[in-house]
Amino acid sequence: MKKITGIFTLLILALLITISNKSTAQQNAATPRDGRHDFDFNFGTWKTHVSRLLHPLTGSTIWAEYDGISFVRKVWNGRASTLELQVDGPAGHLEGVGLRLYNPESHQWSLNWANGSQGVMTQPMIGEFKDGSGVFFDQENFNGRAIFTRNGFYNITPTSSRFEQAYSADGGNTWEVNWIMTFTRVPDESGSSH
Repeated sequence: MKKITGIFTLLILALLITISNKSTAQQNAATPRDGRHDFDFNFGTWKTHVSRLLHPLTGSTIWAEYDGISFVRKVWNGRASTLELQVDGPAGHLEGVGLRLYNPESHQWSLNWANGSQGVMTQPMIGEFKDGSGVFFDQENFNGRAIFTRNGFYNITPTSSRFEQAYSADGGNTWEVNWIMTFTRVPDESGSSH
């Protein structure tokens, strides 16, 4: 009887350990990833090339090209940052400022943008980084119609990255890229790349 009771106790203990491990795994899976340093890759000075689709959502394939510089500065120990963009091309001069803010409760970022010609912050885009890329969405009006907008940071390395903006006029079924920025890090004066 002692042997049966001992085996039964071991089985109960094994079952409790299994349940405890499953519960811990479920809690870990439900805990959002702390993304407060997701934009750390972006701090610094960047040679910036912009390609801009001149007439989005019209079927047009006419792009304008610009080259210039971007400065990204850390705020609040990386939980926020500012981006200052200045580029020039045959189609003119573009400048803007971005403010990225991390929400520690939702574990998401908001991207806030103002272009120099209007001086007004646009509606924030909300999103997060996953698997090495950051993707952000919002819904806005474009030429009198409601559309979805997607911004993304891709191909991130210590010395380069790519940003794309795309619009969808069909509820997110298809997307048209209309703004591409490629960034190449400018080494700081000490000779290091960051």
